[in-house]
Amino acid sequence: MITAGIDVGAKTVKVILMEDGKIKAKAKVLSGFDQEESAKAALGQALMEAGLSREAVGSIVTTGNGRKAISYATDDVTEARAAALGAVFLYPSARTVIDVGAEESRAIKCDPSGKVLDFAVNEKCAAGSGAFTEAMARALEVPLEELGPLSLRSTQTIPMNAQCTVFAESEVVSLIHSKTQKADIARAVHDGLSSRVVAMVRRVGLDPELVLVGGVAHNPGFVESFKRTVGLDNVRTAEEPEFVSAIGAALAAGE
Repeated sequence: MITAGIDVGAKTVKVILMEDGKIKAKAKVLSGFDQEESAKAALGQALMEAGLSREAVGSIVTTGNGRKAISYATDDVTEARAAALGAVFLYPSARTVIDVGAEESRAIKCDPSGKVLDFAVNEKCAAGSGAFTEAMARALEVPLEELGPLSLRSTQTIPMNAQCTVFAESEVVSLIHSKTQKADIARAVHDGLSSRVVAMVRRVGLDPELVLVGGVAHNPGFVESFKRTVGLDNVRTAEEPEFVSAIGAALAAGE
């Protein structure tokens, strides 16, 4: 049976098509104002890539903050469940899953089957999500995709005390005015984000078999900072981390 997993995120919609435990196609589009229409567009792209018709899909399961907005879905699963299923599918030994997206981040403890045993979510403040790095990149007048590589060129550690995105932005401006190197500020930004994410990990319990998923896992500055903060060198990062939850939703559709 062909199944579809749709991760309706705050910034992008991701679709995965699976058959018999194998990925057949994937697609990603911007969420836009109408999440249902964006999901239809992404599903259509994935079906075109796989050479399938809409009728060929037996089950559609959604996840993400817009999962309830998709009227044609068969079912939906929580973000934690989808991330855990997808991570264990890609890395069977994974027991701690860190999902850092545009608007939310979560730490998940799971068993070998991908069942969620415990989780913690940072959803009240943008300072623990990808939105934080976007705001800081604007303050530094650096393209977002360059912020991570820039931080890797840092030569010294600069503490960032603000725990709020608004105050942190002001702190970044003050650091710029004091002639602090942009690379050092960029590292401080990633260290601040990492400290908040690692605090969630500590709440659910750290297992060294750890996998980073979500779009922010593309950011090399965050990944390096996270490794330093959590004290592990062997942190796995999915090759296409933004699709992991959609994979989990597609797997749930096949259950």
